[in-house]
Amino acid sequence: VYSLNWSCAVPGKPLMVASASFDSTTKVWDAVAGTCIFTLAGHAHPVYAVDFHPSGAYLATGSFDFNLLVWSMQSGEIVQTYRGGGGIFEVCWSAPGDRIAACYSDYTLAVLDFKA
Repeated sequence: VYSLNWSCAVPGKPLMVASASFDSTTKVWDAVAGTCIFTLAGHAHPVYAVDFHPSGAYLATGSFDFNLLVWSMQSGEIVQTYRGGGGIFEVCWSAPGDRIAACYSDYTLAVLDFKA
Protein backbone atom coordinates (compact mmCIF):
# COMPACT_ATOMS: atom_id res chain seq x y z
CA VAL A 1 0.00 0.00 0.00
CA TYR A 2 1.37 3.37 -1.00
CA SER A 3 -1.41 5.80 -0.10
CA LEU A 4 -4.75 5.97 1.76
CA ASN A 5 -7.75 8.28 1.73
CA TRP A 6 -11.00 8.46 3.71
CA SER A 7 -14.40 9.12 2.18
CA CYS A 8 -16.50 11.95 3.56
CA ALA A 9 -19.18 11.02 6.05
CA VAL A 10 -22.32 10.79 3.89
CA PRO A 11 -25.64 9.83 5.52
CA GLY A 12 -26.86 6.44 4.28
CA LYS A 13 -23.45 5.40 2.88
CA PRO A 14 -20.72 3.41 4.60
CA LEU A 15 -17.59 5.22 5.73
CA MET A 16 -14.92 4.05 3.29
CA VAL A 17 -11.13 3.98 3.05
CA ALA A 18 -9.34 3.58 -0.29
CA SER A 19 -5.83 2.11 -0.47
CA ALA A 20 -3.55 2.63 -3.48
CA SER A 21 -1.11 -0.20 -4.15
CA PHE A 22 2.07 -1.05 -5.97
CA ASP A 23 0.32 -4.09 -7.48
CA SER A 24 -1.64 -1.66 -9.73
CA THR A 25 -4.90 -2.09 -7.82
CA THR A 26 -6.94 0.04 -5.47
CA LYS A 27 -8.99 -1.48 -2.70
CA VAL A 28 -12.05 0.23 -1.24
CA TRP A 29 -12.85 -0.81 2.33
CA ASP A 30 -15.88 -0.46 4.55
CA ALA A 31 -14.11 1.24 7.46
CA VAL A 32 -16.65 0.10 10.06
CA ALA A 33 -17.10 -3.53 9.02
CA GLY A 34 -13.47 -3.95 7.93
CA THR A 35 -14.49 -5.66 4.69
CA CYS A 36 -13.31 -5.05 1.15
CA ILE A 37 -16.09 -3.51 -0.97
CA PHE A 38 -14.16 -3.36 -4.27
CA THR A 39 -10.80 -4.30 -5.71
CA LEU A 40 -10.38 -1.87 -8.60
CA ALA A 41 -8.08 -3.19 -11.32
CA GLY A 42 -7.75 -0.79 -14.25
CA HIS A 43 -4.20 0.54 -14.06
CA ALA A 44 -1.16 -1.00 -15.73
CA HIS A 45 1.39 0.38 -13.22
CA PRO A 46 1.45 1.19 -9.47
CA VAL A 47 -1.30 3.42 -8.10
CA TYR A 48 0.10 6.39 -6.17
CA ALA A 49 -2.94 8.55 -5.48
CA VAL A 50 -6.58 8.13 -4.44
CA ASP A 51 -9.24 10.69 -3.57
CA PHE A 52 -12.98 10.37 -2.96
CA HIS A 53 -15.45 12.72 -4.63
CA PRO A 54 -17.07 15.00 -2.00
CA SER A 55 -20.36 13.10 -2.41
CA GLY A 56 -18.67 9.72 -1.93
CA ALA A 57 -20.14 8.58 -5.26
CA TYR A 58 -16.80 8.44 -7.11
CA LEU A 59 -13.15 7.70 -6.49
CA ALA A 60 -10.28 9.17 -8.52
CA THR A 61 -7.08 7.10 -8.82
CA GLY A 62 -3.76 8.15 -10.32
CA SER A 63 -1.02 5.83 -11.54
CA PHE A 64 2.38 5.76 -13.18
CA ASP A 65 0.61 4.44 -16.31
CA PHE A 66 -0.18 8.17 -16.98
CA ASN A 67 -3.92 7.57 -16.36
CA LEU A 68 -6.31 9.19 -13.94
CA LEU A 69 -9.33 6.93 -13.59
CA VAL A 70 -12.67 7.86 -12.03
CA TRP A 71 -14.60 4.94 -10.56
CA SER A 72 -18.26 4.64 -9.57
CA MET A 73 -18.58 3.70 -5.91
CA GLN A 74 -21.95 2.15 -6.71
CA SER A 75 -20.76 -0.32 -9.35
CA GLY A 76 -16.95 -0.36 -9.07
CA GLU A 77 -16.72 0.45 -12.80
CA ILE A 78 -14.59 3.10 -14.55
CA VAL A 79 -16.73 6.08 -15.58
CA GLN A 80 -14.00 8.45 -16.88
CA THR A 81 -10.39 8.15 -18.03
CA TYR A 82 -7.95 11.05 -18.38
CA ARG A 83 -4.47 10.50 -19.85
CA GLY A 84 -1.58 12.81 -19.00
CA GLY A 85 2.03 13.18 -20.04
CA GLY A 86 3.60 11.43 -17.06
CA GLY A 87 3.03 9.32 -14.01
CA ILE A 88 0.59 10.74 -11.48
CA PHE A 89 1.76 11.57 -7.96
CA GLU A 90 -1.43 13.11 -6.54
CA VAL A 91 -5.11 13.67 -7.35
CA CYS A 92 -7.59 15.94 -5.58
CA TRP A 93 -11.26 16.81 -6.15
CA SER A 94 -12.51 20.38 -5.96
CA ALA A 95 -14.98 21.10 -3.12
CA PRO A 96 -18.02 21.14 -5.47
CA GLY A 97 -16.79 17.94 -7.18
CA ASP A 98 -16.83 19.33 -10.71
CA ARG A 99 -13.04 19.30 -11.20
CA ILE A 100 -10.10 17.04 -10.44
CA ALA A 101 -6.52 18.28 -10.11
CA ALA A 102 -3.62 15.94 -10.86
CA CYS A 103 0.14 16.45 -10.68
CA TYR A 104 2.31 14.53 -13.11
CA SER A 105 5.94 13.38 -13.19
CA ASP A 106 6.53 15.56 -16.27
CA TYR A 107 6.25 18.66 -13.99
CA THR A 108 2.71 19.53 -15.04
CA LEU A 109 -0.45 20.16 -13.09
CA ALA A 110 -3.78 19.49 -14.80
CA VAL A 111 -7.22 20.66 -13.71
CA LEU A 112 -9.79 18.45 -15.39
CA ASP A 113 -13.53 19.03 -15.75
CA PHE A 114 -15.74 16.24 -14.47
CA LYS A 115 -19.37 15.66 -15.36
CA ALA A 116 -21.12 12.61 -13.96
